[in-house]
Amino acid sequence: MSGQASGWFSRWLLPGLAFKAAVIGGGYATGREIAEFFLPAGPWGGLAGLTLATLIWSGMCVLTFLFARASGARDYRSFFQALLGRGWIAFELAYAFFVIIVLAVFGAAAGEIGHAVFGAPKWAGMLALLLGVTAFVSFGNKVVEQLFAWVSILLYGVYGLFLVLAVTTFGHDIAAAFSVPIRVGADALVGGGTYAGYNIIGAVIILPVTRHLLSDRDAVTAGLIAGPLAMIPAFVFFVCMCAYAPEVSGAALPSDVLLAKLNLPIFRLLFQVMVFAALLESGTGAVHAINERVAGAFQARMGRTFGVRARALCALALLVFCMVLAEKVGLVGLIAGGYRLLAYALIALYVIPLATLGLVRLAKRPAFQPEVS
Repeated sequence: MSGQASGWFSRWLLPGLAFKAAVIGGGYATGREIAEFFLPAGPWGGLAGLTLATLIWSGMCVLTFLFARASGARDYRSFFQALLGRGWIAFELAYAFFVIIVLAVFGAAAGEIGHAVFGAPKWAGMLALLLGVTAFVSFGNKVVEQLFAWVSILLYGVYGLFLVLAVTTFGHDIAAAFSVPIRVGADALVGGGTYAGYNIIGAVIILPVTRHLLSDRDAVTAGLIAGPLAMIPAFVFFVCMCAYAPEVSGAALPSDVLLAKLNLPIFRLLFQVMVFAALLESGTGAVHAINERVAGAFQARMGRTFGVRARALCALALLVFCMVLAEKVGLVGLIAGGYRLLAYALIALYVIPLATLGLVRLAKRPAFQPEVS
């Protein structure tokens, strides 16, 4: 692909926006993950944990993008075949568990939003998300990338407005929460490391967009930017929720607790629309990664492309199973029970091998030259 076809936005910002789309999902956008992993460490400890997670994300994105370029990987299967050899199947199993958990979380969050905002039965929100994700993943890379870009505009805009409204409405409560002595304990580091550990898989999920990277410099730049792009909304959310930490710590939708404090019905509706859009892009990213992996295997074995109908049916089958799981377990239970176990598996199968074996292989390879058309 030529440099003209892949401009600076596609090379440097799109990977970060796609990574944000992969990690923001149901627990992040509703505030449930932020409350679970960072509130227990207190205001200053939580900020330290968020900073640690941001640094881990940027570092791992840089390594992932560089290794993907060096190995020619454009989907997670080929990436882990290059990294782990025959051990790639272990990651396949962990990724299957990841997708089931996160899509169930997205479904549970969509159900909670529909119920909280419109009083609709929870299955209605799940169905709306299922149909939306299926529609977007059916048409492949370009449509998915456009979704990432447009939802990002909505998301950053709404979070920025949320911060302004929160500061003007209950800024004194936020200031009081941060007036305590600065303390950063082990719980902050554990929370940040665990949260970064299971979410860093987003760097592998978005490998299809790395086709725009034309050089190692692009890979490093995109990777460094990806961490802050993905974490800015979390910092905003965390600072605001510290004002009412006891109330939001156990809430299924911490965002709705804070929105009730603002007492602005129109903005509450806008925010929940944004959360649903975040669920849509995250679900689309997770399912699209599977579709791309299946499409590659299908073309290799059958010699035919994986068409729109096949992509839609594959996505639909996966989503129906995950929505049923969401209905049975619920949002809080899924995040508290499944994510920590998942984090340990991904650290063992992805983070440690890439930071050791992958880094050694990158150091030993010849300098990688930019692609030319």
